[in-house]
Amino acid sequence: MLLQVVPKSASVYVSFSKLLSELSQTKSVKQGLQIHAHLIKTRLSEDAKHRNHLINFYSKCKVFSHARKLVDESEKPDLVSWSSLISGYAQNGLGQEALSSFREMHALGVKCNEFTFPSVLKACASTFNFTLGKQVHGVVLVTGFQSDVFVANTLVVMYAKCGRLIDARTLFEDIPEKNVVSWNALFSCYAQNDCFSEAMALFQEMIASGTRPDEFSLSTVLNIATGLGDIGQGQKVHGYLIKLGYDGDPFSLNALVDMYAKGGNFGNAITVFGNIQEPDIVSWNAIIAGCVYHDYNCKALELLEQMKKSGLCPNMFTLSSALKACAALGLPELGKQFHAELIKMEVMRDPFVAVGLIDMYCKCRLMKDAMVVYRSMPPEKDLVAINAMICGHSHNREDEEALTLFVEMRKRCMEFDQATLLAVLNAIAASEDIVFCKQVHSLVVKSGYRDDSFVLNSLVDSYGKCRHVLDAARVFEECPDTDLPSYTSLMTTYAQCGYGEEALKLYSKLLDMELKPDSFICSSLLNACANLSAYEQGKQIHVHVLKLGFMSDVFAGNSLVNMYAKCGSVEDAGNAFDEIPERTVVSWSAMIGGLAQHGHAKEALRLFDDMLSDGVSPNHVTLVSVLCACNHTGLVDKAQRYFDTMKEQFGIERTHEHYACMIDVLGRSGNLDKAVDLVNNMPFEANGAIWGALLGAAKTHKNVELGQRAANMLYALEPEKSGTHVLLANIYASAGLWEDVAKVRRLMKESRVKKEPGMSWMEVKDNIYTFTAGDRSNPRSKEIYAKLEELGYLAAKAGYVPMAEIDLHDVEKKEKELLLSYHSEKLAVAFALIVTPHGAPIRVKKNLRICLDCHTVFKYICKIVSREIIIRDISRFHHFRGGSCSCGDYW
Repeated sequence: MLLQVVPKSASVYVSFSKLLSELSQTKSVKQGLQIHAHLIKTRLSEDAKHRNHLINFYSKCKVFSHARKLVDESEKPDLVSWSSLISGYAQNGLGQEALSSFREMHALGVKCNEFTFPSVLKACASTFNFTLGKQVHGVVLVTGFQSDVFVANTLVVMYAKCGRLIDARTLFEDIPEKNVVSWNALFSCYAQNDCFSEAMALFQEMIASGTRPDEFSLSTVLNIATGLGDIGQGQKVHGYLIKLGYDGDPFSLNALVDMYAKGGNFGNAITVFGNIQEPDIVSWNAIIAGCVYHDYNCKALELLEQMKKSGLCPNMFTLSSALKACAALGLPELGKQFHAELIKMEVMRDPFVAVGLIDMYCKCRLMKDAMVVYRSMPPEKDLVAINAMICGHSHNREDEEALTLFVEMRKRCMEFDQATLLAVLNAIAASEDIVFCKQVHSLVVKSGYRDDSFVLNSLVDSYGKCRHVLDAARVFEECPDTDLPSYTSLMTTYAQCGYGEEALKLYSKLLDMELKPDSFICSSLLNACANLSAYEQGKQIHVHVLKLGFMSDVFAGNSLVNMYAKCGSVEDAGNAFDEIPERTVVSWSAMIGGLAQHGHAKEALRLFDDMLSDGVSPNHVTLVSVLCACNHTGLVDKAQRYFDTMKEQFGIERTHEHYACMIDVLGRSGNLDKAVDLVNNMPFEANGAIWGALLGAAKTHKNVELGQRAANMLYALEPEKSGTHVLLANIYASAGLWEDVAKVRRLMKESRVKKEPGMSWMEVKDNIYTFTAGDRSNPRSKEIYAKLEELGYLAAKAGYVPMAEIDLHDVEKKEKELLLSYHSEKLAVAFALIVTPHGAPIRVKKNLRICLDCHTVFKYICKIVSREIIIRDISRFHHFRGGSCSCGDYW
């Protein structure tokens, strides 16, 4: 037994002190209690030296009740007793208890020495009690211990950990003989405050001073290199480890694994990890976390399995990394297994764990499971958990739930941060809730985030998605430092809301500021050019895409296809499509849609078959384009087959868009009864697009009854739109029901609905020229009208007869013919013939459907002038070439 080795000679004190010291190192509390009992039995426990060794033993073994009892039982506990107790508290993270004991000691008049001061200062640092720390510093100065290197080192740490880095640096400079601990103290504190550059500079200064680093220095510097993301500096430190013989130190090896893994050098990380004889949990966590950090999620899960096979059990940090891997890979079942393991560990109340689970379930689209974890947390939720839940709702398009959670959070007067605002603004953008957007904008201003560029950029995006362009522009102008994302946000808003010219002007401003555009900006600009039909400017952006090296970027490639198709050059769109290295469903859909819009139905459907052969599954947009292709060329049976088999063949549920397309196909082809049946048997209420398709069919086939029904539904759904009144009036006029025409006009007047004016525009040398019917605002109006008169004469000579019957104005036939000749698209074409080179294609965009008279006359004009005329109206492209139109007069 242990007590049998205790000698009974005069060296009892030495033997007991040595034995207690050895037992304290192994934390052998049971044997220590036996010695304590023996000392009581032999009355040796009353000896101050034995008592102090017992206090020291209990303090180091964390049995503070016994240590404190021994101090309290002493008539006059001396400095050694107090120092042992305070040191034990401080070393074991019980800072408040250490300071309380220090105050008792000080009140009893016991003065500190060079061994007590470091423990007291460490307790001040751990509790961030800077006030007491400064007072202790004063006592140090008065008692003259400031020259002691251990006391001085601890003072440096106390000041640094209390956030006084400048004062800490001053104290460090005043240490007369700095040792490696002095240097370690300062640069480790800099590292803990994320001042990695300053910490690295200190380490280099230490090397230059000739101080030899120890294993603590090197493991700390490796963490600093990791924080800086400076793998090169980390490799130099690796060299020091080998040179100084510390390459077997487990702390340094773990830091090396962490540095290489997070730096992305997995070859070295695995090599170092393989050199660790017995990897501990920290080693495994470092390599697994590094894999997840760089999206090597499969590798992370493989390593976790290896770790389990080695006999080590994962802890909550290991499983937190594993949950991130499951979230990234979409493995909810495996994530649930890790959840079960965490429950067994009884760590579910840890917010770090709960947030990891919420994030995993949200990213795996299991929102009910995420809510179960969230609700199981304590009532006072951690902000990170709330942010994770709001982000999860937003990520899963549950925008109303995200905003409701934010409102609840504000009602409880909880604080929020940048991450909260970004998640909420994302939900606002998706839900297009302008009222909520303005409220959050007010909150941003009041809470001091108006200088945060990330929040302001999201605010611009939210206003843009709500189509409040002026508000978006105002926020942009108020940004203190406009950067590339700021420009991207507003440019995207302009492009999406039809402010293409402003987007292009903003791009010029961006270039003037010498900011380098990214592929996303180029995509937005190409979309702006597409909406403007700005072919020449689109080609210039294409040149920028080439120069900047974005041709391999799938987003830029898709936008090029879309731009050229919408600017009337399906050939250029095809070339851009051919150059996309890895085509996505968006690429195929853009090209199929472009061909359909230009009336190339057979090519569109052939490309759709190629897409399927290529192994790319269509989405709902692709099917809309396919139905449009059938619609533009009257392929009713094919359209019906695609519509009927969408769900079975492609797993795509039919939406309002698909029904609107199919109803339009049936309506245009004269199958009005089938079109009406389809509307009546839809699984949801018909929207404006569907009733609009029926109204258009009623106009085409002069069906008054159907036109009235569709118009009445549209009056209720879209009362502000003038197109309904105009189409119904046209139906009445075509049937000779002039009294009903007058009624529709009166209804428009009473409802204050204004007819949308026909407008056409075209691009010449980077400028956009706009025309309305009878417009004489252009500086070259005289030439334009003279050209129209010339064209009218030549067209009439070739057989053209104005279609006065389609004009509904109550005027003479001659006046009607004159009004028809001044339509906006005719003015645009006449202007183009004056200002563009002979033989160049003429590209015009119109905001309404091209009228029958313009469509007829352009077939004559294109042949007379030997020019291709490309008109993009609200529904499709018309290529007039050689006396005919690409639509085959079916539109």
